[in-house]
Amino acid sequence: MPTPAQTTPPTPSAGSPEPVRWGFLATGKIARSVAADLALVPTSRLVAVGARRQESADAFVAEHAPGARAHGSYADLVTDPDVEVVYVASPHALHLEHARMAIEAGKHVLCEKPLTLDLPTATEMVRLAREHDVFLMEAMWTACHPVVLEVRRRLRAGELGTPRQLRAELGFVVAADPDDRLLDPALGAGALLDMGIYPLTLAHLLLGEPEQLVATASLSERGVDLDVAIAGRYPGGALATLSASMTSWSDRSAALATDRGRLELHGQFHHPEKAVFRPFRAGSTNDASGYDEPFEIHGAEPVVGRGYAHEVAEVDRCVRAGLRESPLVPHAQTLAVMAQLDDVRRQVGVTYDAT
Repeated sequence: MPTPAQTTPPTPSAGSPEPVRWGFLATGKIARSVAADLALVPTSRLVAVGARRQESADAFVAEHAPGARAHGSYADLVTDPDVEVVYVASPHALHLEHARMAIEAGKHVLCEKPLTLDLPTATEMVRLAREHDVFLMEAMWTACHPVVLEVRRRLRAGELGTPRQLRAELGFVVAADPDDRLLDPALGAGALLDMGIYPLTLAHLLLGEPEQLVATASLSERGVDLDVAIAGRYPGGALATLSASMTSWSDRSAALATDRGRLELHGQFHHPEKAVFRPFRAGSTNDASGYDEPFEIHGAEPVVGRGYAHEVAEVDRCVRAGLRESPLVPHAQTLAVMAQLDDVRRQVGVTYDAT
């Protein structure tokens, strides 16, 4: 029987290493979500929070980490001697600046996705981490998700057949002020970086690195990509249709058709509840009579919290093992997807500036 989602942390075993000590840089919505899941990870402890204003840091600590230190500046956070890992949760355009501060202070870094606005700056962040011999990982929680990992494993083992067609879409209506970061070109606004990175990453995880991407988009008057559609060709002739939207309520689903059946990721595809594979009999004409019994795919471990806990636990594991990058979210994968984002952006005519 599948294991139900875990909502409380397991008790650490005797002799477990000390929890990894985290500091959060920025206190926005994503930081609050990750902090709630970090509290469910027994190998983690949130010990400090940094914000641009002391009141913001105080409020975040009161809600998510009573007893942690609240710093009224990012500089104070990254120089806090008790912090081992800094989670950078600021807007995309500020990631390199803030990660640099942490890296040069000798801290390990988990940086929100996308790592930066473009490949050159992402490459520079990776270079800095290697130069200072610290761990760096992009916060791509999908790549650490137990269900996605199990689907990927079964695909690679050939258990689900040969992938032929992938569809993935992610979108929701963004009702925000014009100066909100989601609509500000200077801060990397648009559907591509906030939403499009997920279908591109899923395709990369399940199909490999694309051989060709062809994209189109609908842009706002300020040149912000509100809707993006991408067609991709992948190794072995597999194809993908990927989309992202800031103007419509997508069902946020994904499905993969293979030569043996169809796989569907249930719930939101970038953090699915489960996957279901429906096999078809050989010689089927794709009607109900051709179905074999569908079966569910669950992760090797239960999903903890909303799913952010798994990227946190992966950072903890890597840091305690002395690794400098994660095998689940390696630097090469992060940079490859960043290059794909750059490619799509050039095709649709999006630039990140204040004009």
